Amino acid sequence: MTATDNQGRTQRSGAVRRRLVIDVTPLRESPDFRRLWTGHAVAILGTQMTRVAVPYQVYVLTDSTLMVGLASLAQLIPLMVCSLFGGSVADAVDRRKLLVVTEGLLAVVVGGLALLALLDSPPIWAIFVLVAVTAGLSALESPARSAAVAGLVRRQILPSAFALNQTLTQVGAIVGPAVAGVVIAALGLSTTYALNVVTFLVSITVLTRMRPMPPAHQVTKPGLKSVIEGLTYLRSKPAVMGCFLADVNAMFFGMPRALFPAIALGQLGGDAVTVGLLHAAPGAGALIGALTSGWVGSVTRHGRAVIISIIVWGLAIAGFGLSHWLPLTIALLMVAGAADVVSAVFRQTVLQLSVPDHLRGRLSAVHIGVVTGGPLLGDARAGATASFSSPAFAMVSGGLACAAVMGILGWRLTALRRWTLADAETVADASAAAGAERREDGT
Repeated sequence: MTATDNQGRTQRSGAVRRRLVIDVTPLRESPDFRRLWTGHAVAILGTQMTRVAVPYQVYVLTDSTLMVGLASLAQLIPLMVCSLFGGSVADAVDRRKLLVVTEGLLAVVVGGLALLALLDSPPIWAIFVLVAVTAGLSALESPARSAAVAGLVRRQILPSAFALNQTLTQVGAIVGPAVAGVVIAALGLSTTYALNVVTFLVSITVLTRMRPMPPAHQVTKPGLKSVIEGLTYLRSKPAVMGCFLADVNAMFFGMPRALFPAIALGQLGGDAVTVGLLHAAPGAGALIGALTSGWVGSVTRHGRAVIISIIVWGLAIAGFGLSHWLPLTIALLMVAGAADVVSAVFRQTVLQLSVPDHLRGRLSAVHIGVVTGGPLLGDARAGATASFSSPAFAMVSGGLACAAVMGILGWRLTALRRWTLADAETVADASAAAGAERREDGT
């Protein structure tokens, strides 16, 4: 074998690795994206710990699963409301400053949870109030974080940036609860909350090293008019609307979470450990999908990738409903999780690159509302369907419906099916022209 042959083989193997292993180019090229990502990596670990600690604390204090459910409900309303107005705020102010302020306030509120945990019998209503405030603050912070990404990296590597963010989410969802369980058992609830405060302070320190991110153009002041402006723009962009409809479809028909206990204990003949494995499987698949996402930067038809990945999600969920063998069940849920993370990467890319910068916060807020509310609707659908049929039927019918509806949406929504980076460049040019026009008008 010649040296040329060896060199060719090395180049080919390197190309294969680059297409499989997650692309870290955004971290290398953009110091500010690196800081944003690093701060989020620390904060999300603490946030996931608190998400485990709160329901555990409520259940220990009340011995009531209903009260645990009400603790979640207390977060839903402020999260949905604040996410819409958080988007308009993110478009009107310096996004870095908004992130620093909201994370500072989150540190204070979680500090309040830490102090309450020191009491023998803390009032439940106080815990509910504090978790509701944290949900509202998180809803103000999330649109600013999502909207900031598109301004920190080249549009060609934006899918890779969102893949890196998805990796954080999945790692946090796996590591955070595991760490929380150990800390709660060894050191108590107050220490768990205190560690979350520390993670916010570390994140704030990193964020303050970023350059300011003021609004690129003159924007509508935060408020109802600003929210309506964002929703009106959404109606004019069928590709973006298609992404939202695709996500609602996937979550409404295909969300399996509510039926994990019934399928684990009944269909699979398992126990509580089996339930835990089912919960962990989609996250594990999503993490693998994110870590092997090096190929996403080479995809040109992002809308088509959204359609295909959600069809795969639906078919995997249908297979999950049919399976009576635990290894196959876990494998199918992992496939579903991987498909979900691929869909999320490309949906975020289409959203961020189809929207001018002065509207990104508001449209990101709508996206966060969909991502938050969709699974709750899906849980309700799955539970209701299973109550008059069976868990297996609820999952099989839901998964097949998800795949079929996505196929119909893909066929009907030509703008989504044909969306490419060329469409993003058109939006960027129009946004730049609008900004220049505003500057000439002195606004």
